Amino acid sequence: MRTFLEDNTLVLTIRGRKYTPQFSFRVGRQLLTAESVQTEVDAGYEGKNQLALIEAKNSQTTNTIIRQLFYPFRQWSCHTKKTVKTLFFEKRERFYSLWQFEFSDINDYNSIRLTKCCRYEIIEK
Repeated sequence: MRTFLEDNTLVLTIRGRKYTPQFSFRVGRQLLTAESVQTEVDAGYEGKNQLALIEAKNSQTTNTIIRQLFYPFRQWSCHTKKTVKTLFFEKRERFYSLWQFEFSDINDYNSIRLTKCCRYEIIEK
């Protein structure tokens, strides 16, 4: 995480389930309100200026729902003034992939966009 996000101050501080505060957001033209929705963060790394939330999968996935990234992003955006980054992690055989997503509009569910990705391989000597 430190290498991918170029932040040596990151420390694992968040794991597990939590319930969201109330917040509203748009999906297309529809305005929705969510309150007390259970979310789960597989890992959350906090640094001096940022918080990285990770949704992790231990095998290849064919699709993922944006909600798994958006709800924790909104939840933690309410709890910190630090920049909240959303990452998707996937392990495929000996490869480890990371994708960083950003919501350009915190109130728009569909404003998600990929900002960075990388694949790592651990090679034994």
